[in-house]
Amino acid sequence: MDPCAMPRVYRPDLGVLRPCNPILACGLVAGEVGRWTSSSSSERTTWRKPEVGWMKLNFDGSRNDATGAASIGGAFRDHEGAFVAGYAERMIVGGASSFTAELAALRRGLELAARYGWRRVWAEGDSRAVVDVVHGVRSEEDRRQCGEIAALLPALDGVAVSHLCRDENKVAHGFAKLGHKARRRRVWHAVPPNEVLVFLQRDADRG
Repeated sequence: MDPCAMPRVYRPDLGVLRPCNPILACGLVAGEVGRWTSSSSSERTTWRKPEVGWMKLNFDGSRNDATGAASIGGAFRDHEGAFVAGYAERMIVGGASSFTAELAALRRGLELAARYGWRRVWAEGDSRAVVDVVHGVRSEEDRRQCGEIAALLPALDGVAVSHLCRDENKVAHGFAKLGHKARRRRVWHAVPPNEVLVFLQRDADRG
């Protein structure tokens, strides 16, 4: 596929996912049409609202080192910072790494975006390895997750990914923690769980 035909985001602090090989490549848009540069140095230190027409997805994976259990979670917010939807679930794969859980959280978020017709998604997580996913694929399970993410991209008009410091990703982290308790896949619409309310308000007030 011609990279010039892929969706672009004209903001230099966002990474852009594009399926240029079986593993997703991650690059940064460099200001003008057609210019692509690879970089992993950009990191957001505060949460920010997306632009009008975009949905912000914050995702996170959680792993209990004592039990080896892993869970995922994430939240969607609009250009006003309002909560739109969130998700949480336990991973079936036993002994999943934190990296695999982060990939699964991103995959599930993009899956929901495609299902609900949110065509432009700014995905943000606190795992540098996931943002630099082309360099981070290690296990067979990681390759499977990346393949499933790549398969979702044609259903979306634009997907951007960026890295956010962990302390600013507390909404997604809260959903991932809820995933450890979930007996089945959970999706919240419009009304978020109490566990993340304070962090949603914090982000909305300053984002």
